[in-house]
Amino acid sequence: MEINAFSRSQTPRRKFLKTASRTVATTTLLSGVTHSLNSSPVHAAGSDAINIALIGCGGRGGGAAADALGIVEAPLKLTALADVAEGRTEMVRRILSRQFPDQVDVPDDRMFMGLDAFKQALDTLRPGDIAIFATPAAFRAAHFEYAISRRVHVFMEKPVAVDGPSAKRIIDLASKADVNKLKVGVGLMCRHCPRRRELFDRLQSGEAGELLAFRAYREHAPAHNFDLFPGVPDDTTELAWQVKRFHNFLWASGGIFSDYYIHNIDEVCWMKDAWPVTAVATGGRHFKGKMTDQNFDSYAVEYTFEDGAKFFFSGRAMKDCGRKFGGFGQGTKGAFTISARGHKPSRATIYKGQKMEESQILWTAAQPEPNPYKEEWRHLVSAILLDAPYNEAVRGAQASLVTAMGRFAAHTGKAVTYDEMLVMPDDMTASVAGMTENSAAPLLADANGVYPVPMPGKYRYEYRD
Repeated sequence: MEINAFSRSQTPRRKFLKTASRTVATTTLLSGVTHSLNSSPVHAAGSDAINIALIGCGGRGGGAAADALGIVEAPLKLTALADVAEGRTEMVRRILSRQFPDQVDVPDDRMFMGLDAFKQALDTLRPGDIAIFATPAAFRAAHFEYAISRRVHVFMEKPVAVDGPSAKRIIDLASKADVNKLKVGVGLMCRHCPRRRELFDRLQSGEAGELLAFRAYREHAPAHNFDLFPGVPDDTTELAWQVKRFHNFLWASGGIFSDYYIHNIDEVCWMKDAWPVTAVATGGRHFKGKMTDQNFDSYAVEYTFEDGAKFFFSGRAMKDCGRKFGGFGQGTKGAFTISARGHKPSRATIYKGQKMEESQILWTAAQPEPNPYKEEWRHLVSAILLDAPYNEAVRGAQASLVTAMGRFAAHTGKAVTYDEMLVMPDDMTASVAGMTENSAAPLLADANGVYPVPMPGKYRYEYRD
């Protein structure tokens, strides 16, 4: 069943709830939710309005808040902002106030800055309100745990973990969220694309035959400045510097591999309806600045599923090279496209044979396609208003773990299994809980100002023994 996009006109709450009930029926399929509906609605007590606190006011956080406030059928208001960097909360308030003047109510005393700002923002919410977590992934578990204690629903951006121990923390916390009847969305929006949903159903029914191989690519110029030269500015701390440049540091974000490539990897695993059991990989560092970060410039990963099917992933972040961004597969009856060029529209297609040519199309996704960034919010808010079980945290942690498998295999030069990754003793985010502005950074440069970097074959873990 496919859900039609909601009308952009204002809709009474009763009508929204009727539509939401249909949404949740499909949402259960999208999210792997198998529990039955609960009886009592869970939203902010004493008001139809659901307040939102945004923790992490970079571009990703501002975009997530805009997607939420764009669900005009639901009574959502942005009421608190938090970030570690000065000026970001003011910037997001200014931009969103222009776009949603009636839905932004963030006075100065509900704008918070610092590593404990997430607690201050969450403390302004009531049980049943929503927190958006768009900080670097290292902080996800600590923020999630506090939100659960406040009985607040959560939307957390991907990735939700950077290694095995942090993934395990999210998985453990997910059960606590369920006990408290909290709804948890994870920003893997491709899972909420109805055209990909139809592709999944067709693949699982055998239209492409037995699924044998997959390949995905994300190859483009760097989206961020990875040159750390000339080092930490005099007016900031080492910790604040690393949090601000989180893409450069594995402990903070999982690096570009975890942060960029998780969508491509997750949607392939969705279509296969399985997680890989092993990963082997190669990668290399080529053009770096005077002060090296912890990323490779290119990655090539071979994932293997339990039935022996293969998934080949290629990632590259280098200037002036060819570009490719999509996901594809092959079955015994024909090839198929999961994502043709980027995240939206999918342009999902199944072909009659292995030649991916227009004359060979068996089925292709109808156009235009609903925006998956908005669909994921419609599904989450529907579940909140209906009190339908909805928790994407475990799947988000599994997708994050499988992504980290590929990165780990490339950085160490060794094969790694899913089970090994989950129980890996190297815990890159162990020091995050309780971290303050005065805490030491989890990673330190040497006397020459160079940070430890992955060197395949040298270390037991990615950059240390």
